[in-house]
Amino acid sequence: MNRDNDKGKVLINRSLMVGVGKFFLLLCIIFRLYYLQVYQADKYKTLADENRISTRLLVPPRGLIYDRNGEVIATNRQNFQALIVAEQTPNLQETLDAFKKIMPLSEAEEQRIKKDLKSNKSFVPIKIKDNLSWEEVAKIQLNAPDLPGIIIDEGLSRYYPYGEKMAHVLGYVAAVSEKDVKDDPLLEVPGFKIGKSGIEKLFEKKLRGKGGNLKSEVNAYGRVMKEIEKNEGVPGERVDLTLDVRLQEKAYDLFTEKDHSGAAILLDVHTGEILAFVSAPSFDPNVFSQGISNAQWKELISNEKNPLSNKAISGQYSPGSTFKIITALAALEAGAIKPDTRFFCAAKMTLGTHAFHCWKRIGHGYLNVVEALKNSCDIFFYETALRLGIEKIADMARRFGLGSKINVGLENEKAGLIPDKAWKLKRFGEPWQQGESLISGIGQGYILTTPLQLATMVARVANGGYEVTPTFSKLTNYEKKHIKKINVNPNYLDMIKEGMYEVVNIPGATAYGSRFDYHGIKMAGKTGSTQVRRITMKERQTRILKQEELPWKYRDHGVFVGYAPADNPKYAVAVLVEHGGGGSKAAAPIASKILLEAVKLDTSLHGIQPEKVMTPLKFGTEVVPSE
Repeated sequence: MNRDNDKGKVLINRSLMVGVGKFFLLLCIIFRLYYLQVYQADKYKTLADENRISTRLLVPPRGLIYDRNGEVIATNRQNFQALIVAEQTPNLQETLDAFKKIMPLSEAEEQRIKKDLKSNKSFVPIKIKDNLSWEEVAKIQLNAPDLPGIIIDEGLSRYYPYGEKMAHVLGYVAAVSEKDVKDDPLLEVPGFKIGKSGIEKLFEKKLRGKGGNLKSEVNAYGRVMKEIEKNEGVPGERVDLTLDVRLQEKAYDLFTEKDHSGAAILLDVHTGEILAFVSAPSFDPNVFSQGISNAQWKELISNEKNPLSNKAISGQYSPGSTFKIITALAALEAGAIKPDTRFFCAAKMTLGTHAFHCWKRIGHGYLNVVEALKNSCDIFFYETALRLGIEKIADMARRFGLGSKINVGLENEKAGLIPDKAWKLKRFGEPWQQGESLISGIGQGYILTTPLQLATMVARVANGGYEVTPTFSKLTNYEKKHIKKINVNPNYLDMIKEGMYEVVNIPGATAYGSRFDYHGIKMAGKTGSTQVRRITMKERQTRILKQEELPWKYRDHGVFVGYAPADNPKYAVAVLVEHGGGGSKAAAPIASKILLEAVKLDTSLHGIQPEKVMTPLKFGTEVVPSE
């Protein structure tokens, strides 16, 4: 009996233990459920939504670019694309073959399409071709029954209405590459394009805007079932430049009408604002934005005039006789010459065993500095440079913007070169020679400048010695009031300007044939020619070949720097024509017409509306001497 009672107690105890265990386990389950459903509710709701909701980035419209007068020079236009959805076509290859009968596809395009199809899900639309015309869209729609899975999508693409005329300054946009820094989720959107050069690259983040997003409900396969929420994002900002499209077109057309290669820059002398910025020949940036073909690329890179090079900032050239402005200014300031100093030009001078020649074979006779500038006498400036030395020449050149980057923000800008004794010793391990000072005095030898630097130089001379810096952005009133003054005697600057006036407006001077008189407004300037080949002694003794007799690549570069109005400067220009045959022949006429156009458009200078002006342009008809 007692034994049975003991067994019963053991069973009861065990049952209680099991019951307590079950009860404790139940409490744990209840607690866990409560924890998951109450305390962790938000977390699991989010996880569930992530499985249910798909979020896609939306590309904002790119910001527009305007010139100084509000003219659109880079915009977005409607873009029709042909897309293919793999899951909607029974046979991809047959569909692509049918599409090619309507619209040709290159081998590279077809490979790209197949690659995209393999790397994306079957319901993701893949681009076949974009920038379709209305006629092409209509043709695709008409043949829709034979093109299962192909749809037309509408979006925006970058468009440059002035094409090649603005290419080197605006640049272009293209697809993001692996080299591009991915600091923005937008850069990972398939097909997204960013600024690759020019202003497009300089103001990329401002023009890009901020992406929006589209929330959609998707099924288990990720297919969109319905749109839940849409945020358009922030469009790219507007960018206003200092360029004047009218002057830009004029400058570019002056190059292309004679198939010239080179560059031209027009500045406001008081602010440095860039009004025209041309490099010729050029290219169509729309081709790059849409996707350039191999054939088009090969054609561009094989062109001997190098249309892809921005010659305004990356072309480095000897400034030739335009550099005589610097030599004269440095000599006057250093006291190496005085305003009434006169040297005799007999067409040749010797230094040791070397002969140095003037461009004029019979010489110029006695000249002072103003007359030497007017006639671009080489002998005068040889003598001046010999007295002056390279160090003082280099110092003055640097003060006026030569020998270092201007930093306008465009890529591939070159610094040029203003040599001195230390540079030569470091570069060649050799001391500086006197003869090198002579040829530096006329802008030859080691000296290299960019057209933008030459425009900077002449603007600083024209404005009375203020250190303006070229810019594509308009200056604030504060910035205008705080432009630094260069430490140079204004009387010497006036003397240089007198010589530049005579270069253009006195009969027989080197640019007299390019003068104009527009209601009393005239220009001033300085010509320059840069040899690209050595003239042999035999050739000097017999006959120096004319520029027209030489192959294009052996002809002299033509350079001209100038400003207008001559008596109250407002605009400065620098023009370089590669192998143009000389500054007076090729560069001065272009510069003259650019300055004249600026004067005509600026009614504040003459108070006459351009369309009402009847006075013809007074260009000279005299034969212009070479230099």
